[in-house]
Amino acid sequence: MIARVLAIGGSDSSGGAGVQADIKTITALGAYATTAITAVTAQNTLGVAAIHPLPAAMVVAQARAAIDDIGCDAIKTGMLGRAAIVLAVADLAAAAGVPLVVDPVMAATTGAALLDADALGALRERLAPQAALLTPNAPEAERLTGLAIATTDDLRRAGERLLTSGVKAVLMKGGHVAGESVIDVLMTPDGETRFESLRVATGHTHGTGCALASASAAGLAQGMALTEAVARAHAFVAEAIRRAPGLGGGNGPIGIGPAAGG
Repeated sequence: MIARVLAIGGSDSSGGAGVQADIKTITALGAYATTAITAVTAQNTLGVAAIHPLPAAMVVAQARAAIDDIGCDAIKTGMLGRAAIVLAVADLAAAAGVPLVVDPVMAATTGAALLDADALGALRERLAPQAALLTPNAPEAERLTGLAIATTDDLRRAGERLLTSGVKAVLMKGGHVAGESVIDVLMTPDGETRFESLRVATGHTHGTGCALASASAAGLAQGMALTEAVARAHAFVAEAIRRAPGLGGGNGPIGIGPAAGG
């Protein structure tokens, strides 16, 4: 049977990020995507114009409808927005009993806030410890740990703090860390694995975090080991950045297509 991934997150009207990016990524990697929308956003490559959050009960109803009929082999979360949704999704994921990948989305690439202040604690204390993988970028890791991050070593220190707080595994993303290469570090209590790719000079990176997390979730749903799933996801996103179609007048979408890296 085809592996099934439930993507829980916001809808991006430009198609570059959110559940739209999740669906494209999961499909490109040979799995089947179902969704639960947490918020409808009016956005494009220039910014987020409006956000309309859905009630937590409706988010859960969508997810349960998908799980009860289609089934689920992994769950990926993105934009959750409010504490009530974070807590409801935490309960849902615990009951589902499948690998959970948490992308702790806090802001859009353009800077718009996508996580309420009171939701941060719920994400840190209830959802993140349930995750098979947490995928923060440097600004998100700073908010989760309170540590300043400017280097790869800083990323590692923040990752260690997250592990000691109860997170099972964390992919510390290095896209915001200056350097010729982008270095992501997968950290678990058993050690770490470094993934490196040459930085591409581009203004088109919309959807990278969504794609990386959903690609990792697809790999776990397909029975891959964590390191293997993340390695494929890293290669997939690196190729998607290289093939960005150049759409829009701002930070355009990456080019999500056929699987890269195997």
